Amino acid sequence: MAEREFIPVRIAILTVSDSRSLAEDRSGQTLVDRLEKAGHVLADRKILPDEREEIADQLRAWCADPAVDVVISTGGTGLTGRDVTVEAHHDVYEKTMDAFGTVFTIVSMNKIGTSAVQSRATGGVAQGTYLFALPGSPGACKDAWDEILVKQLDYRHMPCNFVEIFPRLTEKMRRK
Repeated sequence: MAEREFIPVRIAILTVSDSRSLAEDRSGQTLVDRLEKAGHVLADRKILPDEREEIADQLRAWCADPAVDVVISTGGTGLTGRDVTVEAHHDVYEKTMDAFGTVFTIVSMNKIGTSAVQSRATGGVAQGTYLFALPGSPGACKDAWDEILVKQLDYRHMPCNFVEIFPRLTEKMRRK
């Protein structure tokens, strides 16, 4: 079997925080550094407060943008009253990717033990765009990228990956 060529993916990064500025956004920067090192393209980057509707509106805007293939958010996935990122993601998802949260929990257990139960990391698809919500710590972003996303967003990863099914994500929308 011939080796597949790498296909760059266009990724938007959203940091959810009431207090961080771009200069202080270590988690978002961790994701930007990793996606660029992997050969992907930073399509956009924003910081928004922990406001469910604002987050959902931004996710929808990126899903409607043909220049964005993947959205990764960081922050707002915990258990406190202000943590609404997961709910905003679920407001947008057409399909959930339950196994993403499960695999992230397994990866986290190896790093932080039972504290992994506090994460509500999630993944889903909307309008042919992959969406992932990660915790707000740089360590969690490193773990999610290094152990899951770098592989699944690489067309060369076998036996399967997210990139190879991009064309099929919108099958229902094409059918009349």
